[in-house]
Amino acid sequence: MARHKGLSFYEKKKRISKEMVREIFGTIFYCFAAILLAFVIVFSVGMKISMIGVSMEPTLYNGQEVLVNRFVFKIFPPHRGDVVAFLPNGNPNTHYYVKRVIGLPGERIQIIGGYVYINGELLVEDESYDKIADAGIADTELLLGSDEYFVLGDNRNFSEDSRSGNIGPVSRKTIAGRVWFKLGSGEDNMGFVK
Repeated sequence: MARHKGLSFYEKKKRISKEMVREIFGTIFYCFAAILLAFVIVFSVGMKISMIGVSMEPTLYNGQEVLVNRFVFKIFPPHRGDVVAFLPNGNPNTHYYVKRVIGLPGERIQIIGGYVYINGELLVEDESYDKIADAGIADTELLLGSDEYFVLGDNRNFSEDSRSGNIGPVSRKTIAGRVWFKLGSGEDNMGFVK
């Protein structure tokens, strides 16, 4: 009988040890705890709302869901350019409006020739915004109060915003928070709000 020379391989039987089981369940537990903590943080300091209308296109689209940080404005005031969610006139029976902050407390706002002027100076904005066709109540100069903000939709000619007499300047106490993240089905529709 000839013996085969060379390497021989033996199959080792795999055994599941107690440490391996403990490590697997530990990993599952920590993943579950992290997900739970994330949900608690998002829902305690944030909220999810849906866009209604085309007033914020192309930044946000009709029906698109956004996450709102309700905590940030408890510490810091809104800044020019922030996208905010608010209840018009504080009316809890209406949906949240989402608009961009243009004018800050104490500033004088006027729309002349389709462009926004703040304290008599032209506001330099992104060229993608349409020239404003209807100045509304901003046709004459508006002086914002100590807690008032002037907001506009990005789709300027299809937006009900601070130019409308039934909305006007937005009081800080009616602002729910800063819109910071948009949800969507594609990469272009999902991400941080600028």
